[in-house]
Amino acid sequence: MGVKKKKETQVTSLTVCHQDLETLRSLADVEGKNLASLLLHCVQLTDGVSQIHYVKQIVPLLEKANKNGKCDPTIRSCLDILAGIYLSLNLKNPLKKVLASSLNDLPEFFLTEATQSFTSRLQEELNTTTDLYSYRKVIDNISSCMENFDLGRSSVNNLLENVLHYLRKSLIEISEENRKLAGNHIVQTQLMNDLLVGIRVSVMLVQKVQGFQRLHLKSSPTWQSMCGLLSIFTKFLSDDDLLQTIQSTSGLAVILFIKAMFHPPEKIPDLISSLLLRSVDHTSIPEWLLNCCRDLCCADVSQSALLFLCQGTLTMLDWQDGRMGPSGEALLLDTVRVLFTLSSQIKESTLEMFLSRILASWTNSAIQVLESSSPSLKDRLNGNSDVVRRLLEYVYTHWEHPLDALRHQTKTIFRNILQMHQLALEESGSDLAADGFIFQLTESLLRLEWHSKGKYTCLGCLVDYIGIEHILALAKTIPSQILEVMGDQSLVPYASDLLETMFKSHKSCLKSQAVDSTWIDKWHETWVSPLLFILCEGNLDQKSYVIDYYLPKLLNCNPESLSYMVKILQTSADAKTGSYDSRGALGALMACLRTARAHGHLQSATDAWRDLVSSVRIKQGLIHQHCQVRIDTLGLLCESNRSTEIVSTEEMECIQFFITYNLNSQSPGMRQQICSLLKKLFCRIQESSQVLYKLEQSKSKHEPENELTRQHPSVSLQQYKNFMSSICNSLFEALFPGSSYPTRFSALTILGSIAEVFPVPEGSVQTVYQLSHDIDVGRFQTLMECLTGTFEEVKILAFDLLMKLPKTFVQFQDSEKLQGLFQAALELSTSTKPYDCVTASYLLNFLIWQNALPSSLSAYLKTQRVACGDGDKSAALVESNTLIVIKCLLENLEEEVSRAENSLLQAAASFPMYGRVHCITGALRKLALNSLQLVSEWRPVVEKLLVTSYRLSAVVSPVIQSSSPEGLIPMDTDAESASRLQTILNEIQPRDTNDYFNRAKILKECDSFDLEDLSASVPNIDTSAEIKGKEGKTCDVTAQMVLVCCWRSMKEVALLLGSLCQLLPMRSVPESPDGLLTVEQVKEIGDYFKQHLLQSRHRGAFELAYTGFVKLTEILNRCPNLSLQKLPEEWLWNVLEEIRCSDPSSKLCATRRSAGIPFYIQALLASEPKKGKMDLLKITMKELISLAGPTDDSQSTVPKVHALNILRALFRDTRLGEIIIPYIADGAKAAILGFTSPVWAVRNSSTLLFSTLITRIFGVKRGKDELSKKNRMTGSEFFSRFPELYPFLLKQLETVANTVDSDTGELNHHPSMFLLLLVLGRLYPSPMDGTCSALSMAPFIPFIMRGSRGHLVLHSGGVCWWLQGATSRWQCCVARVHFPLIFPFKLGVPEKKPCIKITHGIK
Repeated sequence: MGVKKKKETQVTSLTVCHQDLETLRSLADVEGKNLASLLLHCVQLTDGVSQIHYVKQIVPLLEKANKNGKCDPTIRSCLDILAGIYLSLNLKNPLKKVLASSLNDLPEFFLTEATQSFTSRLQEELNTTTDLYSYRKVIDNISSCMENFDLGRSSVNNLLENVLHYLRKSLIEISEENRKLAGNHIVQTQLMNDLLVGIRVSVMLVQKVQGFQRLHLKSSPTWQSMCGLLSIFTKFLSDDDLLQTIQSTSGLAVILFIKAMFHPPEKIPDLISSLLLRSVDHTSIPEWLLNCCRDLCCADVSQSALLFLCQGTLTMLDWQDGRMGPSGEALLLDTVRVLFTLSSQIKESTLEMFLSRILASWTNSAIQVLESSSPSLKDRLNGNSDVVRRLLEYVYTHWEHPLDALRHQTKTIFRNILQMHQLALEESGSDLAADGFIFQLTESLLRLEWHSKGKYTCLGCLVDYIGIEHILALAKTIPSQILEVMGDQSLVPYASDLLETMFKSHKSCLKSQAVDSTWIDKWHETWVSPLLFILCEGNLDQKSYVIDYYLPKLLNCNPESLSYMVKILQTSADAKTGSYDSRGALGALMACLRTARAHGHLQSATDAWRDLVSSVRIKQGLIHQHCQVRIDTLGLLCESNRSTEIVSTEEMECIQFFITYNLNSQSPGMRQQICSLLKKLFCRIQESSQVLYKLEQSKSKHEPENELTRQHPSVSLQQYKNFMSSICNSLFEALFPGSSYPTRFSALTILGSIAEVFPVPEGSVQTVYQLSHDIDVGRFQTLMECLTGTFEEVKILAFDLLMKLPKTFVQFQDSEKLQGLFQAALELSTSTKPYDCVTASYLLNFLIWQNALPSSLSAYLKTQRVACGDGDKSAALVESNTLIVIKCLLENLEEEVSRAENSLLQAAASFPMYGRVHCITGALRKLALNSLQLVSEWRPVVEKLLVTSYRLSAVVSPVIQSSSPEGLIPMDTDAESASRLQTILNEIQPRDTNDYFNRAKILKECDSFDLEDLSASVPNIDTSAEIKGKEGKTCDVTAQMVLVCCWRSMKEVALLLGSLCQLLPMRSVPESPDGLLTVEQVKEIGDYFKQHLLQSRHRGAFELAYTGFVKLTEILNRCPNLSLQKLPEEWLWNVLEEIRCSDPSSKLCATRRSAGIPFYIQALLASEPKKGKMDLLKITMKELISLAGPTDDSQSTVPKVHALNILRALFRDTRLGEIIIPYIADGAKAAILGFTSPVWAVRNSSTLLFSTLITRIFGVKRGKDELSKKNRMTGSEFFSRFPELYPFLLKQLETVANTVDSDTGELNHHPSMFLLLLVLGRLYPSPMDGTCSALSMAPFIPFIMRGSRGHLVLHSGGVCWWLQGATSRWQCCVARVHFPLIFPFKLGVPEKKPCIKITHGIK
């Protein structure tokens, strides 16, 4: 709530060269009234916004000069300088647009001189710009000259030959430079953007410049440049190494240039048809076209090139009113056939997105042609035609696609299909609603299950075209049916949009037919009554989503319905007040009132109380047993559509009443809602108080019209202050020692909102309340105690609240107390309790922001204060304090690491080092590391941090990298046990490397090692070890203590190194003045992550190392240093080679699901720039799928296990999104075939991969039903997305069916049978599927029936099936697949859910 301040526009000021500046000075008159004086004054300003005002005065000044009837040399020189200024400005500079707009109004008398000046300046730029990286600026100038700028367009027209030559030269040189710099992502991105702009400008030239009527002169330089550009666009169109946007724009340019250059125009459709159908007759086309487009005139044109040619055809040709005649109609049909063919071949997500847009564009073009087409075309494009049938199939198979944009295109296509059918029927004059095609389409859509998202959008389109009456005639209960599915969050937006379309259509229909107001009763019965039933009787999710999505739309459509709803609910509220698990009518009433007020249908809560419901009901709702009723009642009090609406006394009393009983809510969701609603209330108080202050200052005597401002403003302001003080008192009282986590969370969150909404006043701004005025010593101590709790959320809230208090707060100036806090923080940072180091981090961050630095750090102070004299004092102080604290922590850490190198057990018991590292990382994260003032002081600190981190990691890594880190206690390096320690360290070396599956482990005797001797000298090696604690007391060190110390230390080191890489600027050379990390240091960090990700066995260690490594790889891919940019690629090839070779000496972990190896590769691939071609991902997936495939080589077991585990991680990674989808089919094949392996590890990894793929394909399981239709799809949709799986699954199912014994009918359990049935059990035929589909489910049925021999009995009614003798889970799975696949073919789709009866137990 509240008005956001408008962001100030930043305008770069214009400048001129020294020669032009001297010219202006020489031409400026003494009075300063001529154009030269105006320009001189303008260019001398440094503020771009002020210059805009001067630019706008140019034309009025010239209009005065025009009265003299002459263009003197002064004006001519000024126009020339203006041309130079225009071309020097950046394309996005507002000054450029203002100048162009002003010059468009130039008096006609000066147009000739101005055009000559602009032409001359542009000619100079074209001739003198030879730097490849400066081409973009010239191309931008050409673009801006043609964009709504008459003088510029005339200049480009005068220089058309030169401009075309320049564009051709620049595109050739930029593309060649891009080819040479392959692999340098940053530079390539810039160059490809330059290419894209160059192509677009070329297209703009042909479309907007009038000089192309001379193109029939094939010997002219303009013609030669056009041919050269056409050749370049053809090359770009076929180059898959370029961005697809470049290829797409090149497709537009190719068609446009052919249209401009080919004669006669009436043969253009036939020519383009031959290009699309790849049937070009080389003897019938001009030689120049063959030379320019040779790659497109052959039979092996790539799919992407064909796709973008179709796009160019639909975009660049004139389809309006069928101007291309019969040949244009033939081209239209040929284009859609090519698109249908491509839709069955293209599986890359970005190309699928392009295809959907192009199909939608085709339907738009078809509509344009149909408006004046021949009867034959209308017959071929009506609803019963083959083209429309295939379009509908495309809609049905893609309306559930994971890409939102693609689903949106299917809606556009479906709507256009209806319009095409309507246009095709116009001559017959038949009613669209009574048409057979529309009737069948409506019926088939209504028969679909409501879990299908596409059903909602298509029904919405039908309602728009035929109205709601016809649909209600077919399905009277459709409002209730839709409301029933609104318990599923994924369907709620679609259902609510459809309902809104329906009830709006119904209202319009009833109003147009009615003669009185009785129509509203029928409307209420149809749409409001089902809503009230859900609000009172529906489940919790249904009610919540209906209130959030449906109710606001219904009230916006008809606000008068609120009285109707309240009247009914008031009657039921006494009898159905609700309970702990039911809202009842009272809950429904509060929800309706809250929604009405939030959307402006109630002016205030007091209106609601007086007119609709009593205050007793409000208080009853505030303490209702059901939490959502309490939230809705609170929302009624807090929410308003006006941010300045004054809060009434009754509202404030109810809020205080509510807070008394609801701070200790156990529901996290309710706590969040309470805090959010109260923040809205505080914003209302703050905004309305500003209004009251203005009223008080104006001392207006007239009585305000608004009833809420009847009392004097000062009285309302005092009420606000008292109310806020009372709220804060209640909240601080709730923070007593021992208070629960929910209470502390709620109280601190609300206090934080108060501190945020009521900031410290600056200048003349007044605020009605300040939190700091109500915080004394005791309350400050209470907040500090909140930092010591065990819940980090409470620590964060308390810390944020302390930081929001003003710096002048008296408790922040007590150096003695701050000194005690600092000592406490140092003690906590080395505590053996993990949450204590978190407390220490927040305490240190709090102290860093204070002016009073603890005196114990005075030794570091001398070198710091001198360096902080300049710049922002506050930022310098924070940086100085941060550096001092980190130095102190680092010294302590170095000492502790040295001690840990001698005794890790001592470290685990007395001074676990991870706390120090955690505090250092926390301090760094609060600092703006990209704008440091003490760079020279930071460099040695960063270097020492890296060295100490590596030392710490070396101490703890033997435990983390052991085969079984969970139960290990390593011995210390004292002299007595040195010889035995070596043997122990050898024993804990990883035993799960690449030789794990290849040879048995043989225990060898060791002459220098005797087990009995070891037991005598080290009796507690297997359980715990005794060690001296901090105070000299003896304590037992368990394996768990050692492991916690080690993995948390590894975790904190990884996070610290990741933060350093992400936040610190890098310096390219050691002597560089900026940056803190050298290139070598970054490489060392990368090697560290590589070692520990590939060798650590503890999941906590390598998962957190992965977090730090991701930060590093993201930085490297954006780094301008080419050697660093190449590092992720080098690391990837190295690890893939190590996996492929299966060297027994490799230290890669072959158990624990390959440990950190999948994380390592996942980080390298997920950080690859998404705007590129993702070449690393493509090559890696190809390699991994090859390794995961079936092979007879026994040495390939370990690589196969690694490949399957890595594939699983990549398919689970949401950052890869739809890029990974094309590899799902191959991954599924590898998983199913891997399940037949005799090696258990392969079968295990295959099962895990298969489970991930099932989730990736069908979505996350949302219910207890294993085969819920929310996690299923139609067979045609599944196999259209993964066509390679159709023959594979069919062949595998045939193999499984062949294992049935022909005599006994017993099923031999084929290894892959279960996986096949899991897939097929999630597929079902849809009523929308075409009967002649090439991907029909019918071929699967005979094999499934063979697999279930003797177990299926079909009853004559077709609604019951029986699992007779199903004695195993396998037979049960076979039978479960029967119903969705077989019944629709045998009996039709049943209307009722079948009854499943199991006569025997299922094993």
